[in-house]
Amino acid sequence: MDIIKYNGNLEIAATDEMQLIKSFDKNNAEIKNDIISKWGVFENRNKSFVENKNIYIANGKVNQEYCFSFKIDELGLSDIGEYYFEGLDTFGLSFDSVTNEIKGIPVTAGEHKIKLVIKINDWGHGKLLLEKELTLLINPDPKSLWKNIPTPNDIEYFKPDSNQSFVKVESVQKSFFGENKFTKQILIAASQRGRSHAQEGRPRDDDFGLYYLKEHDWYIMTVADGAGSAKSSRKGSEIACRTVVEVCTSKINERISEFERHIKEFHSDKTDANRKCIRDSLWEILGNAVFLSVKKIEEEARGADRPIKDYSTTLIVSISKKFKFGWFVGAFWVGDGGIGIYDKNNQFVKVLGESDGGEYAGQTRFVTMAEITQPPELYRRLRFEIVDDFTALILMTDGITDPKFETDANLLKVDKWSELWNDLSKEVNFSYNNEDSAEQLLNWLDFWAPGNHDDRTIAILY
Repeated sequence: MDIIKYNGNLEIAATDEMQLIKSFDKNNAEIKNDIISKWGVFENRNKSFVENKNIYIANGKVNQEYCFSFKIDELGLSDIGEYYFEGLDTFGLSFDSVTNEIKGIPVTAGEHKIKLVIKINDWGHGKLLLEKELTLLINPDPKSLWKNIPTPNDIEYFKPDSNQSFVKVESVQKSFFGENKFTKQILIAASQRGRSHAQEGRPRDDDFGLYYLKEHDWYIMTVADGAGSAKSSRKGSEIACRTVVEVCTSKINERISEFERHIKEFHSDKTDANRKCIRDSLWEILGNAVFLSVKKIEEEARGADRPIKDYSTTLIVSISKKFKFGWFVGAFWVGDGGIGIYDKNNQFVKVLGESDGGEYAGQTRFVTMAEITQPPELYRRLRFEIVDDFTALILMTDGITDPKFETDANLLKVDKWSELWNDLSKEVNFSYNNEDSAEQLLNWLDFWAPGNHDDRTIAILY
């Protein structure tokens, strides 16, 4: 039952205002018309107020949780009763009248028209409704805007848009007491064409190589990133990775006794002389591998009658073995990207080299540059480390280091490596018996990072 006061002294009670007005007889026509007039003024004034009010509704994004708290009191209306929104359900949202929140997971992008409906208490039972049409913008999922055009398989130097590899190792070592000691390790790698290439149907420029030298228990890993501005760089990265694995395998076999003796001597006595012996051995193994990979690229360029810069590529290489006293890791690195020995338990990281990231984005150095294979420069880039153990030895191209580390300085921070490992571990099951880890690693490479859409390649020994 509502009470309507007229001219301050007439009170009329009714359950329906329109019924009340209709019930006036002819003698009350003046009062009836005055009430209708005042009611109309009231209704028009409030409707106009709401219609002209600028009401803000936050934007949302497709497939992401949305929650917006709507504050009705900010409209400046008095005697507001029930209010609600119409049209939210058409694109996946709803209004919670208890919490006054618009919430849900939007399923359709676009500018959606919704209606705010307000009931005013003065007129009871919702007979007077104030309405306001609003626009709620739902932005598309950025990933959905990128095309994924397959690389034509009839192009020169065709390369699949993605690749992966899994190597399961169980090696046996004789202990001091003659007992067998089993070492279980996994080598995995994955490479994915970047969205910027997929958008235009261009091929993947990255590459990788994995090999386990069973005869001497050595692990060989390499990743390479062909220059995006070099039209045949995908072939350059492929040749570099393949040649490095072949030459490292051959050279380790040739020099195994001397090489391992130098490593053991250095572990026992870390003199400069013993350190130099290891670096000289690395020169014979890694140095030759890098040098010959460039020569192979030069041969390809001459055969195609093209300059070698058309095959420009970065290159990161590691050779490693577990001895009784710990792990030995030797490395060579030119270009951007990164290589590190990461130990989660001890919160330790050893970065084996320095990034050649330039002053501007995308600026770096390549193994195909003449100065890189000059003996002093090549020798300078050789690194090694002996550690008790590690969680993972990781090699990456800049398609990963750019979004995950952001700066070259961050490559030296163990917390950034921990963030990377934790992120990887959410999608990759790093257990010895998981033979799907390479596939999981490839799926992980599809992570979203605004502004980072380059090819991504990673190789891991764990």
